[in-house]
Amino acid sequence: MAKRKKTQKQDETLVDIVEVKQTTQEFFEKNQNIVLGVLAAIIILVGGLVFYNTMIKGPREKNAMAAMFRAEEQFARDSFALALENPGGGFDGFLDIIDNYRGTKTANLANYYAGVSYLNLGRYDAGIEYLNDFKPAGKITPIMKNGALGDAYSELGDFEKALSFYKRATQPKNEFLTPYYLKKVGLLSEKLGDKSGALKAYTEIKENFFDSNEANDIEKYIARVS
Repeated sequence: MAKRKKTQKQDETLVDIVEVKQTTQEFFEKNQNIVLGVLAAIIILVGGLVFYNTMIKGPREKNAMAAMFRAEEQFARDSFALALENPGGGFDGFLDIIDNYRGTKTANLANYYAGVSYLNLGRYDAGIEYLNDFKPAGKITPIMKNGALGDAYSELGDFEKALSFYKRATQPKNEFLTPYYLKKVGLLSEKLGDKSGALKAYTEIKENFFDSNEANDIEKYIARVS
């Protein structure tokens, strides 16, 4: 009896497999053109991505890095106007890099350089525009972007907005940058009449970043707002 049940179960399983196979075959026969078309589209898409990354994106990124070399040199020399538009030697300035190499990591970085260059030239609105176009990655560049935006809004007299960006620049924690921007948070909080906010920022420097340069004279700032 048990053997009959087992045989019956095997037969049912075999029937199910056969039915599935037949159904699949019938579906393919009825929709052969659609299935083959989808498969061809997938193959073309994957092949296109491989071709783009290997033959276009990679070399384009290298060309952008080589083109921006002189602009970075001028930026390091504080020659911000030259870095933006005419770094010399036939090389592109940051603005040309942004226009000519859109979509590359180098063009993205050029947005940051351009933003900071405009800040140093006193063109704060232009600086904000380019900094907003910069897409930071990792842990350091978000701090740098938010800190620069804080400086820009502070120069424009929008202290509330500047303070919000300085606060963002204190995260994620960084041994060198966090105490630097915490002090800016404290000073701007004082300017806005928020002594408790200033005290909180100064105290964090004292307790968590006591080896930083900002901690050297932090006691006098704490005393001033206590």
